[in-house]
Amino acid sequence: MRLSTTTSLSPAQKEHLLQLWNTEYPEKLRYATISGLEAYLNGLAQAEHHLIEEESGKILGWAVTFLRESGTWFAIILNHTIQKQGHGRILLNRIKARHRVLNGWVIDHDNDRKSDGTSYRSPLEFYRKEGFVACPELRLETPQLSALKITWEATAKV
Repeated sequence: MRLSTTTSLSPAQKEHLLQLWNTEYPEKLRYATISGLEAYLNGLAQAEHHLIEEESGKILGWAVTFLRESGTWFAIILNHTIQKQGHGRILLNRIKARHRVLNGWVIDHDNDRKSDGTSYRSPLEFYRKEGFVACPELRLETPQLSALKITWEATAKV
């Protein structure tokens, strides 16, 4: 596996990302076509993509940071085959090293189903262990997504 960073995804990388997205995120967030994912990606200001790829180019992990509302936001997806092996922490530490503050939305329940019918497991506890703080007063509630805002701020080094 290799780790890379880019500001522009190739058509092949977008196809791999679409497959990863549709496999690992709740089915309600599924993109039916590549154009739906591209519209999402094109809406991210100053996006920086961090990829974990197999030698074949298949994306197994993706983290993205982007600007929104005068702050840096992020999203991470890991293929289930590499979860609980430290890869999420690697991606997270990579983006933490580049930013002083990170914001994200995290699904904070296990009620959603993935496209294969299995339960989508909330990553909230993972983020808490990694120093993120939940903001319970800030929720995103749409027909597709029920999520809680999380934030992380680098501590000053003495």
